[in-house]
Amino acid sequence: MMKLILMILFLIPLCFFNNWMILISSIFLFFFIFINMNMFTLFFSSLSYGYMIDILSSSLIYLTLWICLLMILASYKVKYSYLSHNFLLVLIFLLFFLILSFSTSNIFMFYVFFESSLIPTLLLIFGWGYQPERLSSGYYLLFYTLFGSLPLLFSIFFIYEFSFTMNYSLIMMDYNLYLYVGLILAFLIKMPMIFFHFWLPSAHVEAPISGSMILAGILLKLGGYGLMRVFSFLKGEYIMNNLFIISLSLFGMMMIGFVCMFQVDMKSLIAYSSVSHMSLVICGIFSLNYMGLLGSLILMIGHGLCSSGLFCLANIVYERSNSRSFYFNKGLITLMPSLSFFWFMFCANNMASPPSLNLLGEIMIINSMMSWCNYTFIFLFFGSFLSCCYSIYLYSNTQHGMLYSGLKGFTSVNIREYMLLFFHWLPLNFLILKIDIFLIWL
Repeated sequence: MMKLILMILFLIPLCFFNNWMILISSIFLFFFIFINMNMFTLFFSSLSYGYMIDILSSSLIYLTLWICLLMILASYKVKYSYLSHNFLLVLIFLLFFLILSFSTSNIFMFYVFFESSLIPTLLLIFGWGYQPERLSSGYYLLFYTLFGSLPLLFSIFFIYEFSFTMNYSLIMMDYNLYLYVGLILAFLIKMPMIFFHFWLPSAHVEAPISGSMILAGILLKLGGYGLMRVFSFLKGEYIMNNLFIISLSLFGMMMIGFVCMFQVDMKSLIAYSSVSHMSLVICGIFSLNYMGLLGSLILMIGHGLCSSGLFCLANIVYERSNSRSFYFNKGLITLMPSLSFFWFMFCANNMASPPSLNLLGEIMIINSMMSWCNYTFIFLFFGSFLSCCYSIYLYSNTQHGMLYSGLKGFTSVNIREYMLLFFHWLPLNFLILKIDIFLIWL
């Protein structure tokens, strides 16, 4: 673990030299070093005292390193601002907190790092966001998260009082309804679940491209990771209450699909589609069966890559048209025909087409839900159908239609942006060839 921490701390001096390509190359190198250090194992392998790693942890750590690498690549325009080294420093600390969150075996330390990751995210939104409304969006993010965090902290103290340990593997105690709600509420808000999701679209719309990528790619997955860890020791009759969470999430997935069809802002539509996909992940986790948990892990990784790629596409268009509205960004296939291929591929992956990870994750979760209750197929049908509808709506509205006359001065897409999109698309569609590394987790 110290080797990994020292690797990350080594990146901090590079921020002040302001050499972005060396920093990108270093994180790329550390990504492959970390894969060789920690191969996928069936059990918790100790990194150091209190820090352990298994397939769930390592999958999300690899995703974190990959998305942070692409965040620097996507935010290249920040390089020419006078706060560029501050941006890199915030990003490195965010990477540091996220890796520690996914590798700790102590639930209290997980809480500390879970909350610590909120500070760099807020700095990204406040410092490099677009409109003045970014302040209210940051407050939404902060207070929604803190609302669920206090019950979680009290629950952790209560667990320690009765179990005398905070290690996931050693916690043994009786539970009641208050403890059940306290342990899952913060993670449901973070994912987010329907009715707790209002912070997400506003945070995405006002955040810079790096903030949107880390929110969609990693921070939503913190909620899923926390739920999976909590349910490893949360047992008893109160697990029957999972019925209400699953029912609410299935209803939310269908309703958010309708909401997506009425959006006129590209980033807002992609943000709402994240809520819909995360509702399906919640259903898989709360079903507590083999197919559901594995499908949730695979869908989280697939969604992290797909949603981040869609935000990159929206940002590439926004940097040229200075608008995210569908009314101004029409007929882009005539201006950027080569980019239209990536729009099609990511919109197709967003609706869970083969051979993406989204398809495998959704198939496993649908199997899980159908084995749990036959009547869920009604909501699953509408959720999957509407997912197709708003993905086609996103593609057709941006690529076809009457070209806005003010968009004649478009600059072409450069090689950095093609690399950025390709590095999202490649693991999303080719990881399915080596999916057995995930299937041995449980």
